Amino acid sequence: MRAKRIATSFVAAVLLLSACSSSTDSGTTSDTDPPAEQEIDPTVDDSQSKLAAERCISAKTIVGRKVRIVSTVSPITSLIASIAGDGNVEINGIIPEGTNSHTYEPPPSAAAQVEDADIVFVNGLGLEDPTLDLVSNVAPTAVVCELGTAVLPKSGWVFDFSFPQEGGKPNPHIWTNPPMVLNMITLIRDVLVASDPTNTAKYDANYVTMSQIISDFDEAVETATKTIPEGSRKLLTYHDAYAYFSLRYKFQVIGAIQPQSFEEPSTQDIAALIKQVKDEGVKAIFGSEVFPSPVLEQIGKEAGVRYIDVLRDDDLLGKPGDSEHTWADLMKFNYVTMVEALGGDASALENFKTTSGIPDKATYAQ
Repeated sequence: MRAKRIATSFVAAVLLLSACSSSTDSGTTSDTDPPAEQEIDPTVDDSQSKLAAERCISAKTIVGRKVRIVSTVSPITSLIASIAGDGNVEINGIIPEGTNSHTYEPPPSAAAQVEDADIVFVNGLGLEDPTLDLVSNVAPTAVVCELGTAVLPKSGWVFDFSFPQEGGKPNPHIWTNPPMVLNMITLIRDVLVASDPTNTAKYDANYVTMSQIISDFDEAVETATKTIPEGSRKLLTYHDAYAYFSLRYKFQVIGAIQPQSFEEPSTQDIAALIKQVKDEGVKAIFGSEVFPSPVLEQIGKEAGVRYIDVLRDDDLLGKPGDSEHTWADLMKFNYVTMVEALGGDASALENFKTTSGIPDKATYAQ
């Protein structure tokens, strides 16, 4: 586990009251009553998703050199690398690990990597808009594949405290939902095959391996979740990163503790937060490895609730080249932490093997 990075801005605690849960209008999901699966409304225009998918598979065949790929957040880079393996591609992640991907502004040094790219993979759903602006300026001919936008129809978008519907951008953290990740790697495989058909057999084999790992992981999370008492499946996290995870496994997201650049909460605010934690029967408050908060630790202590500040939403474990530096290991770590803290048995997850045997040859920005 790498050393904690201290955020430059104060971490204020912001809770979304259960009474103020997301609207149940089309395109939104209520935090208080999450459905078991993603609900699709056929009346919603999903043309944006279809167009994004078409753009992804418009990648042209590259001959005589490696396919040059640029990616953004490290979970996405890891998934691309797991399908690419030792195929004829080079992959460069440009958003440094441990950086707030929502506010990341690519520096001039990133332009050199982007301008030579054949394919730029991003999560999409509004997560990396500054990066997309850079791509349009310096690499207008590159194929931009917005994975999240392509695989998640607008009718399945989730809005919540951090991503309100009036803002127009849904919660983008779909890599916390394994079935959605299966759709992502399917599209990644199709893009790689289109750009490098000579290595189709490799990409297909890696896809089969990763599909099995993701499916087995999904089953392990299901098994572990069932050991948590239903009344304890409440998530109060440092950031609204688990909306799609909660959809899949029937957790209740009651609020978010989110890093923000504003003043410390008042004594009255802290008292209100402590009261809500007690009233909701919250078993644990989940903080961030990257953005630790003394205030949240105080709230947990005074409420008599464990404060666990080790979760990561897009910062992989270890360092590039380490065996645990993968999407699967990141998700396993987070969910083992959650299950154990909420009173469940995480043995199904502990026993889950993340090793794929596929070489990760991507470069990750640090």
